[in-house]
Amino acid sequence: MMKVSNKTWLREFTPIEEMEAGVVLSGSETKSAYEGRIKLEASFVKIREHEPFLINTEIFKYKFDGSLEYNPTRSRKLLLNKKEILRLESKMASNPGLTIVPVSMYTSGRRIKVKIALVKGKKETEKRRLEKGKEILRDQQREVKKFSR
Repeated sequence: MMKVSNKTWLREFTPIEEMEAGVVLSGSETKSAYEGRIKLEASFVKIREHEPFLINTEIFKYKFDGSLEYNPTRSRKLLLNKKEILRLESKMASNPGLTIVPVSMYTSGRRIKVKIALVKGKKETEKRRLEKGKEILRDQQREVKKFSR
């Protein structure tokens, strides 16, 4: 069971809707993905001509692949229903501040799936307020731990 998560997406974005999609990979990319050699942090989803593509996801080269040319960040097609694609397109057209990011990539049986989310970007002040709240909570937990001894 392989699962790779995008650790920065919740700090940067506010989720609106999540869904699961299949991803089209080559043979060596599939083997590398089964090993969990994937980086999702800088990636996003773009819909071109009614087809969703996973952009800038880094799937590292499989160690036993003998090919000379390999692009780890190439665009990869996502497999979604027509209704799901139309729903995403209409929501993004009605609200230009929305984007689609991959949340995680995992195996489901022998298939490799990507959990994607329709999100809205957070402002810097919201990010700082979130970090400040976490810092205050950590300080409170330290004080409780300190006095419980």
